[in-house]
Amino acid sequence: MDREKPLRQLRRLLLWCARQAVDIFAAISGFYYSRKFAMLTSRFGRPAMRVDSASRGFIVLEIDGLSYEHLQRAIESRQMPYLAGQLRRGRLTLARWRCGLPSTTPAAQAGLLFGCNHDIPAFRWYEKETGLSVVCKLPASSKLLQDRVAGRQPGILRGGSSYFNMFDGDASLSLFTLSALNRDRLFATSRGVGYFLLFLLNPFRSIKLLLLSALEYSSDLLDRVLARLRGEHRLPFQGIFPLLRVVSNVIFREVQTFAVLMDIYRGVPAIYTTYYSYDELAHHYGLDSRPARRALHELDKRVRQIDRLRRARLTRDYDLIILADHGQTASEPFSQRYGQSLGQFIRACLGGGLVLHEQSGDEQHSVFQAQYLLQELQGIESGLRDPLAHIARRIRQLVTRRVYVTEAEPSWNLARRGDVVVKNSGSLAHVYFNVSTARLRVSEISALFPDLVVTLASHPGIWLVVGIEGDEVHVFSREGVLSLGADGQVLSREGSDPLQCLPEPGHARRELANLARYPHSGDLILLGRYDPATETVVCFEEQWASHGGLGGPQDYPFIIYPRHLPWDPETVGNARDMYAFFARTYLQLPVGRPAPSVEAESLVPIEPFG
Repeated sequence: MDREKPLRQLRRLLLWCARQAVDIFAAISGFYYSRKFAMLTSRFGRPAMRVDSASRGFIVLEIDGLSYEHLQRAIESRQMPYLAGQLRRGRLTLARWRCGLPSTTPAAQAGLLFGCNHDIPAFRWYEKETGLSVVCKLPASSKLLQDRVAGRQPGILRGGSSYFNMFDGDASLSLFTLSALNRDRLFATSRGVGYFLLFLLNPFRSIKLLLLSALEYSSDLLDRVLARLRGEHRLPFQGIFPLLRVVSNVIFREVQTFAVLMDIYRGVPAIYTTYYSYDELAHHYGLDSRPARRALHELDKRVRQIDRLRRARLTRDYDLIILADHGQTASEPFSQRYGQSLGQFIRACLGGGLVLHEQSGDEQHSVFQAQYLLQELQGIESGLRDPLAHIARRIRQLVTRRVYVTEAEPSWNLARRGDVVVKNSGSLAHVYFNVSTARLRVSEISALFPDLVVTLASHPGIWLVVGIEGDEVHVFSREGVLSLGADGQVLSREGSDPLQCLPEPGHARRELANLARYPHSGDLILLGRYDPATETVVCFEEQWASHGGLGGPQDYPFIIYPRHLPWDPETVGNARDMYAFFARTYLQLPVGRPAPSVEAESLVPIEPFG
């Protein structure tokens, strides 16, 4: 026992010395950061804010398009060593959550920032009543969407900052935020313009930026050459993509990191920024490509830089939250596999139908005459075997109910029967028929084009064809047909459930039923073929990793958050369910979970992969 006492005393002495060393380092680094950012913020014209020491702030770093599964791979392969260390030490914890459908940035950010993502059916869609074509990456479209979703509940960034996001979340300061609604902008004064001067005129920072840009451009050139030598088709879009890669991967990344660091010193209560580089590179090169892996490694360094300043506690305590808005699933473009785009395929389908109906002379009566329609559909059904015959049989039943109610829709413009709009968003597509400004039902579409739904559902690159009929949502596939109620419950089924290949088919049914009821969803909604064995989807864009639809890692993004937070993100069923946590924890709002269309309360925690 006497021999152990000196050892215990030595251990206590070593621990005391270690604590003193850490305290001294923290004091020195805190002094350095205080002097450095005090000078920068005074020149910027935005001094430190008055901070309530009892109020915690939060920093959200969004890594666009990184799934839980691929984050785990990056950590295991040591591409993100800093995050791996924080998770290993228990300072942060990692969880998987459900982003919902559509699995896109606008739907996820609107839900998270405002608690509402209603009627955001994709990244691109069409509004028949006005002829408006919505593309969410355009500032005008983002502003339109924020006008629609904001105001119902306060944004979680109220009084804070928004950098490089789609929506501002009611932030007081917005930089490169597409909606950019607030009056208090970065360049509102001449001092604001000095922000970039401070960033660029620092000789060390400028040299670093130039070197990183040159390295990124060289890497792009090398990646192109190596891909050609290997005979790969996974080449990025031509034109200005190399320049855009430098801007997104280097310039924007450094600017937004610098902005976050300044806000931490100032004590801004809420900070949210999105890093887009991984998403763009994964689209062009693939999920496990060298450029995508390098992007994650560089982002890990920026996380470390931000976290170190946060932990210095210069103004207030911050919670650091790192998350993705959605994941990505490995994909093959529809056009690469089948030699034509989805729109070209649909045009070919409609062309045959138009010739057939135009030969009858009186188009309106030939389309809506009940006996003609039923004979046509019976002929289609008799020529098919199960399970495709299930689709024809269900459509014939729907049309039978429809045609005996009315012979024609007087508001339809049948001269525009061939005017079709196809909007693609990854593995999700919305199809609109401009014969009417109103949403068409499945029976009406089948009256115009009797074999269209069967032809689409039988195509090997198309997994699901979804449409509405009254209060029901119908899901057609080569495996079988589902009729879904308002909350996704199965009202009837013929053949097999096509969603049974997913890990959570019940959740997928609820999300599909919700999406199909959005006012601006397509008359038909198509989802690309999903192969659960290889975790790949058929994508309707020229992308080698995609998102937007269902199937694979695109459905499950990650979130990393402090262990002390009283929260279980694994029960989240849609991005809008995240809002209540932020509003309750940081805005002190007496809100419960918003009442979404998907009953997230019925979800159980997700079992982790592998």
